[in-house]
Order: sequence, then structure tokens, then C-alpha cells
Amino acid sequence: MSKGKDKNNQDYSAGNITVLEGLEAVRKRPAMYIGDIGVKGFHHMVWEVVDNSIDEAMAGYCTTIKVEINEDNSVTVTDDGRGIPVDMHEKEGKSALEVVMTVLHAGGKFDKDTYKVSGGLHGVGISVVNALSTELKATVYSRDGKIYEQEYSIGIPKGPVKPVGETDITGTKIQFKPDASIFLLNEFKYDTIATRLRELAFLNAGVRIELVDHREKGDDGEDKQEVFLSEGGLLEFVEYLDAGREKLIPNPIYMEGEKNGVPVQVGLNYNTSYTENVVSYVNNINTIEGGTHVSGFRRALTRTLKAYADKSGILDKQKIEVAGDDFREGLTAIISVKVAEPQFEGQTKTKLGNSDVMGAVETCVSETLQNYLEENPREAKMIVQKVILAAQARHAARKAREMVQRKNVMSGSGLPGKLADCSEKDPAISELYLVEGDSAGGSAKQGRNRKYQAILPLKGKILNVEKAQIHKIYDNEEIKNILTALGVSFGTEDDEKALNIAKLRYHKIVIMTDADIDGSHIRTLILTLFFRYMRELIERGYVYIAQPPLYLIKKGKNERYCFTENDRVKVVQELAPEGKEDSLHIQRYKGLGEMNPEQLWTTTMDPETRNMKQVSVESAAEADHLFSMLMGDEVPPRRDFIEKNAKYAKIDI
Repeated sequence: MSKGKDKNNQDYSAGNITVLEGLEAVRKRPAMYIGDIGVKGFHHMVWEVVDNSIDEAMAGYCTTIKVEINEDNSVTVTDDGRGIPVDMHEKEGKSALEVVMTVLHAGGKFDKDTYKVSGGLHGVGISVVNALSTELKATVYSRDGKIYEQEYSIGIPKGPVKPVGETDITGTKIQFKPDASIFLLNEFKYDTIATRLRELAFLNAGVRIELVDHREKGDDGEDKQEVFLSEGGLLEFVEYLDAGREKLIPNPIYMEGEKNGVPVQVGLNYNTSYTENVVSYVNNINTIEGGTHVSGFRRALTRTLKAYADKSGILDKQKIEVAGDDFREGLTAIISVKVAEPQFEGQTKTKLGNSDVMGAVETCVSETLQNYLEENPREAKMIVQKVILAAQARHAARKAREMVQRKNVMSGSGLPGKLADCSEKDPAISELYLVEGDSAGGSAKQGRNRKYQAILPLKGKILNVEKAQIHKIYDNEEIKNILTALGVSFGTEDDEKALNIAKLRYHKIVIMTDADIDGSHIRTLILTLFFRYMRELIERGYVYIAQPPLYLIKKGKNERYCFTENDRVKVVQELAPEGKEDSLHIQRYKGLGEMNPEQLWTTTMDPETRNMKQVSVESAAEADHLFSMLMGDEVPPRRDFIEKNAKYAKIDI
């Protein structure tokens, strides 16, 4: 921590802490408060604590935040903000610190005069973290020059708030250890935390965020650590997301303004890809379903670009009508707004509903973009020419789609010939396995449960959609088979790329590939297709990755399947405790086809024994960055990624 601006003259005290309700239900129904008790909920504990520090940064009183993952898998978050108030809370008759830590929805963010906006807009308060932790220690470096501490166990104070020393700095330090009896895991993922902290650094320019992992040593022998600090904010964020793409215009466009009391920031750039990537935030929280701020941005972009194109006469010779989504092909944009009282709707409560925000974003973007186009005619012309190419491709895609639909009608059921369908017609209990190769497909067809499991063998590698226009998708036989088998379609009058899942035939779509390099590549190609064109299926939790075993280890009649390298080591130690591995028969499965139907069913397809991974998107921005970097045209970022992660790679020989 460090000395910051003078915080002593700020009226942030016990009187600013508002109490809404108690903690009774948190431990009984934790998923109601943190989403789930799996990976997301476990890491949400960190986000709740970090959000409080970010609130201080947004209010202008914090410049440095440090997050430490400790050896015992506890987490420490330290900031140099004003420090949580420790004086007596008039209504509760106890220290304000104890109120904040033990009463649900008690905090300064519910007092408009303390925090105009709050990063924890879905937040339920640090008290929930306290209730779900076996141990929590709060340390406050107070503005009165003293250090105060209070310790808790499952939300209950072990003693009163007490002074433990003197200080000439201010800030708050929270150390907590999640309750292992509540959560399904007890180990924090470094990459998950790093991704969120990197995102927060981009969204809060100038705030230094440090991450230290005391569980792992770096190449220099020191604890693994990273520092996230962005002076350029959203401009740097756009550059980061577009690192794997070829730029269309040399520099990102930045827009900033405040309309109707709503601060708006937008960073955007155009690239030569064929997909749109708009990532939106409200008070630092990713609104994955968009909302009024995204609608305002799209309206402004379309109207302003079309007006410029009409005025310049570039569209006069075009016989094809230009639509709204043509203006967004090859666009990467980040929209960040701050809203005092956000209202949410949508399936996951991450769709902004405030109507006044639409107008604020639309006005800000229209004014700034219009000035940019007038001042940069060369770049403006390149963008409009890209729009024309997108319109031509969209019309080609419509013809290709209509051709596919006509063929389906003429061929009766329209289902692919290779599809071995299930007899069940209820999508909720039907499963589709996308299987690499005819050999494995044959084994899967024989081993499956025909009632609810369908098999679609895939021949070779499907098209890399990251580098292809949408009409090329309809020309690719394997992708056509996937789309037809699923029962999904693309295109509405307003959006040619819109996904229609009304006739989706399966609610479990399982990608099943070999456990070698080619299998990994095929799996990534399929995931790219789903992420770019059928993301809703991922967001609804319908997409899975099968986990076939890597090894079969035999000793006499004792057979054990191993799904990871660690499993293999443990089983070898168990079956050959004296180190005599030559007494074991160890078979390494490189392909699904090496297993007979019964083995494939038992290890990979039987709901009672299989181990599938559900695909989810923790961060849409980070996922976009990875897909564009791994599957895009630019080689240097991919080479850097491979070199950085080479030590985690497994080479098949």
C-alpha cells in the first residue's frame, strides 16, 4: 500500500453504512447468493472482495490493489483506499466494520452519497464471503492513524474490533479461506483470477493490480506474479483483443462522454475478420446479454456510418442493400458505462434494461464517430468498403442457406445420412455426440444407448470459421451436417447471422475427439464454430467435451482406467507399490477407435460413470482473444502463446 490523496476530509463513516437484511439464509442456500458452489461461485468470493477495492478506485481513493493466493488456498486482498470505517454504527450499536462484515447488503454502496456507482452491482456484499469462509481476518489501516483487526469464523466474530498498531497509510486488507464443506472444489485457479484482474485493469485505467501466487514459483525462483496496469484503458483493451487479427485501420477509435448523468466509454477498431465482437460492461461487470447500452451503440454506429457513406457517394454504385449487421462485420468494440442504479433483465440477469442509457451511448458515439470520419477520410473509406464486402457476402450466404434448406426439403427428413439418431424426441433428455472419425463413430453407434444418444461421425477437420465468410460455412459438408443434425438455422430479416434454436433437437451436444494433437485441433475447430456462430448454446449450458481415458492399466484381472497423467501415477503406485512397473500392462489410448463399443460406453458415454466437461464462457473478452489468437491469421501472437505455454504441452510420439 502507499500514501494516496488526502482521504481524511471525506465523510465516509459509520453513518454511510446502510443495513438491509441479515445473513440467516446464506449458508443454507449459498447458490442463491454467489450463483453456484462450483468453479464460478468459488471464484465469485474473490470478485466480491476485489469489487470493494475497485469501488474505492472508481471513487478516486485507491490506486493499488494486491491479490495474493496463499499456500493454504486462502486469498488476501489489500488496497490503499480510505479503509472501511471502524467507528460505532448508530443503529446497530457496533463497529461499522463488524456491520459490513456480518450483515447482508450492508455497505457504503447502498448510500448514493458515498459511492455514485458500484462495481459490485450483482454483489451481495463481503458479508456473504464471510459467511461462507471458515476463517476471515479484516485489517483496516484507518484514517485516525491506527490499525484495527477483527477475525471471524463462518461469519461470526471471534472477538470485537480492536486496535493492533499504528500506521501512516490507509487501506483495507481482507484474508479469507472458503469453507471446504460448502464448495465442490478448494483450489483457486490462477488463470481465472488473472483474467478478471486484467479485465479490471483495462476498465479502470491507471489502477495498479498485482497478483501473487504463493503456491507456485516462477522461472526466477520467486513466487509467480503478474502486474496489471493499463494507462490506455479501453484503447489497450481493444488492442489486446485484436492481437491475433489483421487490422483494417491502424489505430483504435476512442469515445468518451457523459450524457444524462451516465459516463460512457467506448473503444473500437475494425479488422479483416468476418465476425463481430462487442463486449459490454456496466460498472465493470460484463453484461454478456448486452442491453440498452449495446443497442444505443449499434444504432449510432449504423446511422452514422450509413449517413457518411451516403454523403460520400460510395454506396451509389452498389445494387445490394446494406443492412445493420454489415456495419459490424470485422468490428471489435468495448462499451463501458457507469450507472447509479442499474436494472437488469434476461436469462442470466446480465442484460441492462435502463432506457436512458441507450440515448446516452447513442449520442456520445454518434458525435465522436461523425467527427472521426470527417477528420480521417482514408480510414472512413476503408471501413465503408469493408461494409460493402460484408453486404455482398451476406447476400451470398442467404443464397447458400436457401440452397441447403431446399435440399433438405427435397430429401425428406433432411437429416444427414451419417447421423445415427436416437428414438427420444424430447430435446431435454436427448444427446448428440460429434465424434471424430468413422471408426470411433462406429464404436459409439454400437455402444450407445439408442433411446436418447445420437451419433454424428465427422470426417477430418471442419472449416476454420475464424478465417471464413459465413457463406463458406454452408459450403462445408461437415458443418452443414452439424447444423442440420442440431436442427438450428441462421438468419432473420434483421440479422443474417442470428441463430434460431426453436427446433434444436438436443440439449446435450458432446464433442468427442481423440486424445492426441489432431483430436485437440478438431475439438478447437468445433468450439470455434460454436463460440462464433452458436454461442447461445454454450451460454445455455448445452455444449460438453467428452473425457475418454488416456490409459488402461492392467494387473492380472484388475483393470483401471486413467483419465489424467496424475491418475496414471497414482494407479501405478497403487498396483506396483514397490516400483515394479514391468509387472503392469499399460495401454496408452491415442484414438477412440482403439476402444471397443463396451469400453467406450463404460468410460465415456455411460451417464453413471462418464466424466464430461461442460463448456462455459467465464470471460467473453478473454475467450474472443484466445480464439482469434489461436485460430486467426496473425502468427506472432500465436507463437508467443505457444512458447509461454510450452511447458504445459504434452507431445505424442
